[in-house]
Amino acid sequence: MASRASDVRSTGTTGKTLNQKVGLVFGAVYILVGLLGFTVSGGNFVGSEGGLLLGIFEVNGLHNIVHLAIGAALIGAALSSAAASRGVNMTIGAVYLALGVLGWFIQDTALDIVALNAADHLLHLASGILLIAVARGVGENRTA
Repeated sequence: MASRASDVRSTGTTGKTLNQKVGLVFGAVYILVGLLGFTVSGGNFVGSEGGLLLGIFEVNGLHNIVHLAIGAALIGAALSSAAASRGVNMTIGAVYLALGVLGWFIQDTALDIVALNAADHLLHLASGILLIAVARGVGENRTA
């Protein structure tokens, strides 16, 4: 199977591919968001209600733990290899894209165990689209 250019070509001087750099940045942001979320989520661990992070993103304890796990997965894959980073970016991107769509339908129902709101849905959609685009090598020059 031929290797994608985004898997093997390094960008910049650090020797990391675009997938790895995006994984590191997104991972760090999601870990930061997960940690900051605990400052506003209060006693709500599971359920459709939570605190507001940055005044707009609804979070609860479980939502924060999910952010920490996703951040750790992105960083771990980015530090492991270009192929691992690409795979994790694609997988998490697909999950976020699906959640961004499904979130509108499960918000404020018994299925909403991570306190989702409209701002979360939009951020999940944007994150999913960007992670998938990077994983697919959109915008990169290919030499195949």
